[in-house]
Amino acid sequence: MIQKYDVIVVGAGHAGCEAASAAARMGAKTCLVTMDMNKIAQMSCNPAVGGIAKGQIVREIDALGGMMGIVTDRCAIQFRMLNLSKGPAVWSPRAQCDRQKFIWTWREILENTPNLSIWQDQVCELVTDEGKVVGVKTIWGAELQAQCVVITAGTFLNGLMHMGRQQVEGGRIAEPAAKGLTESITRLGIRSGRMKTGTPVRIDKRTVDFSLAERQDGDDTFHRFSFMSEPRKLMQLPCWMFKTNKEVHDILISGLADSPLYNGQIQSIGPRYCPSIETKLHTFPDKDEHQLFLEPEGETTNEMYLNGFSSSLPMDIQISALRQIPALRNMQVYRPGYAIEYDYFDPTQLYHSLESKVVQGLFFAGQVNGTTGYEEAAGQGLMAGLNAALKCQGKAPLILQRNEAYIGVLIDDLVTKGVDEPYRMFTSRAEYRVLLRQDDADMRLTEKSFRLGLASAERYDYMRQKAEAIDHLIEFADHFSIKAALINPALEQIGTTPLERGCRLTDLIGRPQVTIKNLMPHIAALRSEVEKIKDRQDEIIEAAEIRIKYKGYIEREQQAAEKMLRLENIKIRGRFDYTKIDQITIEARQKLAAINPETLAQASRIPGVSPCDISVLLVLLGR
Repeated sequence: MIQKYDVIVVGAGHAGCEAASAAARMGAKTCLVTMDMNKIAQMSCNPAVGGIAKGQIVREIDALGGMMGIVTDRCAIQFRMLNLSKGPAVWSPRAQCDRQKFIWTWREILENTPNLSIWQDQVCELVTDEGKVVGVKTIWGAELQAQCVVITAGTFLNGLMHMGRQQVEGGRIAEPAAKGLTESITRLGIRSGRMKTGTPVRIDKRTVDFSLAERQDGDDTFHRFSFMSEPRKLMQLPCWMFKTNKEVHDILISGLADSPLYNGQIQSIGPRYCPSIETKLHTFPDKDEHQLFLEPEGETTNEMYLNGFSSSLPMDIQISALRQIPALRNMQVYRPGYAIEYDYFDPTQLYHSLESKVVQGLFFAGQVNGTTGYEEAAGQGLMAGLNAALKCQGKAPLILQRNEAYIGVLIDDLVTKGVDEPYRMFTSRAEYRVLLRQDDADMRLTEKSFRLGLASAERYDYMRQKAEAIDHLIEFADHFSIKAALINPALEQIGTTPLERGCRLTDLIGRPQVTIKNLMPHIAALRSEVEKIKDRQDEIIEAAEIRIKYKGYIEREQQAAEKMLRLENIKIRGRFDYTKIDQITIEARQKLAAINPETLAQASRIPGVSPCDISVLLVLLGR
């Protein structure tokens, strides 16, 4: 059987769903190939979306017209805005989701997306012709032809699970590994490696003594993931906190001889910022306790996820150790934790469009690029699917710069620096994070996506209306003057220093203690302006207030970004034979030749390329 498409997406995890959805909505005839239609967008580990920097990525996906934010809002059973005690540059949304509803919500969206077909099968071979991809073959003998193929296979490529000394082939528990595809790809000259991740025990909440745990409720605010979402509809549930103790640690340490992480069974590198409990004990031997979070897996299920206790120790060790925690004294588990090793491909062999430098029309997204996390995968998937559709249309790809999106930072880090451990996004990785706030992702990205045909007209109109309302409110604050005698009683009530003379409303809002909302009862004209905003009032007030309070920081970062953009505009690919430039270091020659950067700015971010090397290239360019 032969079927013809424009774009084929291999794997229906978070990257694959976004890639297939984006390509199809861009007008490309698309086929999404998955081993199990009942596991589409499966949350293999914690059923949560967002977190530090990850939440910003989801807001960017939504702003571009992706679906993760909408699905998350529909399935959220707890929402929190993290880091509210810090500046808005690091405010990060996070939601606990109903695992099963998340799957079925995504499936409903995909099955009703025009131009998109779903094929349940396993891809085992990539088909190419003279350096160009032409399709894939499956284990059931189907041949699917296409101009572009997007690989989003997650942890399934030659997946091997570990629990103590037990090893079982698989991409996820009770699901088979994907065989043959890695070998088919590496034969073409694409480099692969192995990485490791893990997941913790799942616990029956009926057997937990919650009176011995600390309750953690979510936020009840206007914040959402999607700029287009309605209020959350599912029951909002608490999470719970408690800690390990010395007795727990003693039992865990007794099992380390059988830990695949320490007996040589696992050779690959795991995620640094999501370590297993045995890694925590090894790294922090003097620490007597570690915090754990018990989180619900669904609105009605009894299954709970033990965040902070990822492990590949033998199951009896895991269970015996956890029963030393008072709240878990009588616990029953649904399944123990395990580790998994899988194949990934060197992302420095990709362009910023996520297309392979080796095989034309072949794109990679998600954990196969060496990342970890649903959000990082989904962001890559959206960009790979969008760019695959643009390639089919003969159009230039969409490349997001580091000052435009966390997704741009993520992709630039991958293709420029590569990975030697699973990559996780943090706000600290973004040098322009004041510009990349979660509140203004739509202002940064929606128009770009709308011009390409992905973001809908409805989404674009929403963004324009919001932008106009924010600008109007800021303009009002800039031009409205306040007399000291009239406002000082209110300022004393708010807890800030009285004025010595009159000032603009903008200057007053810039104070840390002052907000638009706590000024409204005291300034009738401000109250009147706010009441004119009929839709998304809280969201608009917050966005305007952030821009007023952090105006100086925002302008400084914009200036710094503009300076760097000058280097981004200097194209250097194909202009040098780096091996013959004696004026730069040997390391720089090797790194530049291997990565072959597109611009001088990208070259400056390659590890091992110094500012002096960049200066030499500028001189050679005659700049």
